[in-house]
Order: sequence, then structure tokens, then C-alpha cells
Amino acid sequence: MSVPVIAGLGVAQPPSASQDELWESFFSRHFSGTTRSLAQRIFANSGVTRRQAAVNPLLEDVSDWPTERRMRRYQVEALPLGKEAVGRALTAAGLGAGDIGLFIVCSCTGYATPGLDILLARDLGMAADTQRMFIGHMGCYAALPGLGAASDFVTARGRPALLLCAELTSLHIQPSSARVDTQQIVSHALFSDAAVAAVVVPGGPGYAMREVTAITDTSTADHMTWDVTDTGFRMGLSPKVPQVLSRHVGGLVDDLLARHGTKRSEVDGWAVHPGGPRILNVVERELELPPQGLAASRATLDEHGNCSSPTVLLILDRLGRATPAARRIVMLAFGPGLTLYAALLDRQD
Repeated sequence: MSVPVIAGLGVAQPPSASQDELWESFFSRHFSGTTRSLAQRIFANSGVTRRQAAVNPLLEDVSDWPTERRMRRYQVEALPLGKEAVGRALTAAGLGAGDIGLFIVCSCTGYATPGLDILLARDLGMAADTQRMFIGHMGCYAALPGLGAASDFVTARGRPALLLCAELTSLHIQPSSARVDTQQIVSHALFSDAAVAAVVVPGGPGYAMREVTAITDTSTADHMTWDVTDTGFRMGLSPKVPQVLSRHVGGLVDDLLARHGTKRSEVDGWAVHPGGPRILNVVERELELPPQGLAASRATLDEHGNCSSPTVLLILDRLGRATPAARRIVMLAFGPGLTLYAALLDRQD
């Protein structure tokens, strides 16, 4: 039986702006009083230098828009971004849209029916019998269950699958008059927009998907939330999240590696979702990684911010393009639940 392999990745990002410019020209006026000085420190210590935005607050302030208007704009912006990412992934894999047996879309920042899966399948010329799956509201870890579903389909059916993660967090800036707390400031300082697609095929060169695994600590379900409000989606991010990760990440990774007869020291690529600098620091400490172990994750956070579900795929793309390319990769992502997802990949030529 052929092992499922990531044969192509495609990245699409809207224009970027510097973190300093976003602060000076927009967010410094968005916050007031003592909140402003707190926000300035959080922005400065976010680990982010540049971010991308399909709806740039320097050009267009959506913070007072109702949710309906934001959702309509999501469809307008996400469709061309998703099309670009998918096109690049298919080209990298040497496939056409008609070859895809399953098309999976992950997004928690916008909803519509017909959704991106249907509209992109139509516009790209996918076959009428292409199966589709939409994964919503899983947040930052959605790419990994998406890859798991794609891999299972490829293994069972022997046909290629396509995953698209597309997030437009820029549409969910909250009003300046809204209740402002540290959690909201952190989300405003970190989040960014991106679309990344991955083609999974039965066998061949690329990154072989060995396993996807997860653990959920439901006792901490309130630590990370994404609430639908009348003015977009509002992030809740408890400062206790790093403590929860510290309890579970070591065991999750070691159990995964042990099932495949390997250990941490044999992993030369770590694609760890950069939920923020504290998240990366905790993972680095608990896994006892070398100083450069999370260099790709930190560089991605620096250049692109936290793009939610596409972010681990951005890091995977960076690791695959490095010289030399990483051979054995562990992907880690975290989100509501509180849920930790992990995947083990091996490069095969």
C-alpha cells in the first residue's frame, strides 16, 4: 500500500505592512488611556516584524463593520487568494484540478454557502465527482486534521487529495469602543492573513505522512475561544495556555515518535505553530530543543505573524526549501479544546 505523500505546496499572501507602521498609523489610535501603553508593549514584544492583510487597516478600517458585511467581504477576498494557492500547489505536484478526488478547505474566519470549496471547484475545473469537506472553527490547528483526512482518503482510494487553509483574520478587528482586555490586544498584535494549499498523493517524492495524532484537555476548554459577535469574530486567549501546553506537549511528541521507532534527536525539522513568543518558548523548553530548533517557526512569526490554520504549512514550506531540506519533520499546532495536534513526516526522494 502506498504511503500518502505531500507532493506540492502552494502559498498565497496579500500585501504586507510593518508591525511598527500598523501600530503608529492605526492601533495607537485604536486604544486609549492606560490601555494604549500596555498595547504598545505587547505589539513591540510580539515577535512580529511584518504581517499580511487582505483588508489592511491602514487603508480601510473594518472595526465597526457588522458581521454580515465582513462575511461578504471574506468571500470576495478569499476566493482569489485560495485560487492562487491551489494553482501553485497543483503545479508543484504536476497535477491538474481534474485529478483531485477530495478537496478539503479549512477556515475559521469566514463562512458562506456556497463556500470556497464549491466556488473553487467550479472555477478551477474540478471533476463533478470530486468529494469535498469543509473544516471550520478548529482554528490554528485545523491544517493537521485536514492533512489527516487527506492522507486517509489517499490511502483508502488511491487518488490525490487537496487541502486548502485560508484565513482572513484582518476582517475581525474589533471596535475601539468594545471591551478591551489583554487577550484582545494580543490577538490584534499577532494575527495575519494567508492561504496555503497542499496536494497529497499516493506515493512518490515529497514528504510522506507517517501519522497524525492529537490530545485534547477539555478541562481547559475555556482557555481559547473564537466567538461570533455582531461585530465579527472575537478571540479569547488565556495567559494560561502555555501552562497547558507544558503539561502535554512532551508526552504527545514522545509517544508519536516512539510508535515509529525514533526520538527527538533524530528530528531535524520542527514546524511548531507560533501562537506567540511564549508558546514557542514553552515548546522549546519542554522538548529540550537546540537553540536553532525553532528557527523556522520564529522566522515565520517574524515575517508573517500568526496566520491561524495556514501557519504550520508556511513553516513546512520553509523547512522544505531550506538547504539542506529537513528530512524528518514534526508538525505541532494548538487551538480550541484545548487541543494539541502533531504529525510526523519523512522526506522521500
